[in-house]
Amino acid sequence: MGDEGETQTNNLPENSQQTGNQDELILAQQRQIEKEISESIPLVGELDAITSLRSEYSGDQVYLAKVKDLASKYSYVRRTRPDGNCFFRAFIYATLERLLDNKEEFNTFYKLAENSRNVLVELGFQQFTVDDFYETYMEVLKKLAEIENVDDAKKELNNIFNEQGYSDYMVVYLRLLTSAQLQKDQDFYSCFIEGDRTVADFCHQEVEPMYKDSDHIHIMAACSAFNTGVRIVYMDRGTGSTVTQHDLPEGSTPTVHLLYRPSHYDILYI
Repeated sequence: MGDEGETQTNNLPENSQQTGNQDELILAQQRQIEKEISESIPLVGELDAITSLRSEYSGDQVYLAKVKDLASKYSYVRRTRPDGNCFFRAFIYATLERLLDNKEEFNTFYKLAENSRNVLVELGFQQFTVDDFYETYMEVLKKLAEIENVDDAKKELNNIFNEQGYSDYMVVYLRLLTSAQLQKDQDFYSCFIEGDRTVADFCHQEVEPMYKDSDHIHIMAACSAFNTGVRIVYMDRGTGSTVTQHDLPEGSTPTVHLLYRPSHYDILYI
């Protein structure tokens, strides 16, 4: 079989082989460039004025008009690394940042977090798989809870989320909690999944793995897991000069505001 395969390949026209190899090389180079660009961006950035977005769209009148409209509603943006985890990282960061302003709400959240491992195990997640991520998750919450000064706690939050190990473990655990929420309420969420995939299949393929982009179904489940609401502000090439917004779940009061640009989420501040 090996010899036949080699003969067939060698019988291909030389320019055809060269074209195929060249295409593969170009694709590999593009992926490497994208990886280097992504890794040059902090996992979670500092607060920037919302008008800083103008520099990204110099000469693009469609987007500049939408930045102007966005600036009439929000004052600041905090960028996140575009690595496929941006929704989860932005969502959990913004949630914890807000909770640091309210000790009572933070304590309620902390108690729910303490029981979250049991919830996952009861739903069939292997405890040995969950434990490391759970322990890091609780370690971060405990560390933040022990800092009395809110500004100091928020600085520590930013430090933690820019340490790859801690930051990624927080993202993984939120992905597990989101998966659990989807499977717990699968009768509701199944209607949002296209094709023949079950909710469990979808979770294993699209929710639990790192670097997988998020859609409405991920956002709704993450909000339910955290018992909160999020406002997604859309900025794209759609018609008109204004941004659009959507609150998830519908009818909820958003406590987190995220900016969505094609395939990417950042955090917004009023």
